[in-house]
Amino acid sequence: MRLSIGDRVFTSVNGLLLGIIALVTFFPLYYVFVVSFTDPTEYLQKKFVLFPQSWSLDSYQYMLSSKAFLRSLGNSGFLATVGTACSLVVTAALAYSLSRKRLRGRRVFMLGILLTILFSPGIIPHYMVVRQLGMINSIWSLIIPALASGWNVILMKSFFDSIPAELEESAQIDGCNDMGIWVRIILPLSLPSLAAFGLFYAVGYWNQYFSALLYLNDSSKWPIQVLLQNMLLSANNSDLAVSTTASVAPPSETLQMAAVIIATLPILAVYPFLQKHFAKGAMVGSVKG
Repeated sequence: MRLSIGDRVFTSVNGLLLGIIALVTFFPLYYVFVVSFTDPTEYLQKKFVLFPQSWSLDSYQYMLSSKAFLRSLGNSGFLATVGTACSLVVTAALAYSLSRKRLRGRRVFMLGILLTILFSPGIIPHYMVVRQLGMINSIWSLIIPALASGWNVILMKSFFDSIPAELEESAQIDGCNDMGIWVRIILPLSLPSLAAFGLFYAVGYWNQYFSALLYLNDSSKWPIQVLLQNMLLSANNSDLAVSTTASVAPPSETLQMAAVIIATLPILAVYPFLQKHFAKGAMVGSVKG
């Protein structure tokens, strides 16, 4: 089909604008990546490097030799793995229970979940509950209050609603109890939705920041995001407590960029393995009727 002059102008301007937006979006990522691999001596001489002449892993070696950095990385890994597993179990169990019509008080439970979505308690009541439960300065204060999102429970319930009840009845005839039905039949059928919600929960736990600031006083329990925030604000590496054989520490800017890259990599590495389930799982609950 031959395009008119107006269509060509619109397509050109549209492409130009999208290209500018893509460039503006990509440039910070490129700059962080380049500075993290720039040789420290070259960075100190130029201060602004777009095309480094010499590449170096000094900043990464320095960061990975820091016990504080590795400890924060481990804390975030613990949050992402254990927190995601616990959240998936609680969310799936709650959603499946609410999807069964024989559950007494189902409407009351649903109303309670809806209220948690519509009316957030706020920071102070949330903090008081965590303190009363004795979880201040405990890493579990970042997991237990975030075990189940009301919105995710409702979406997963709508997925369980679409599973035919005849499957459950057939399993009961074969002698399967409720737990067996859930573990051996329902969960294997729910892998796409579990993968999608697992990714949502994992990203949320990995990026835990504000809750960690509120509940964790001990710096040894900080997740990686809080350590990065301290590094970026203080513009020095005093939080790292590095024990390294390097005679001269790399500039704080290259260390910060290396830390950002290292903190971003785990989520980027997990995403390709869940991508095949993600598109299907993201459609959970989108079709009504």
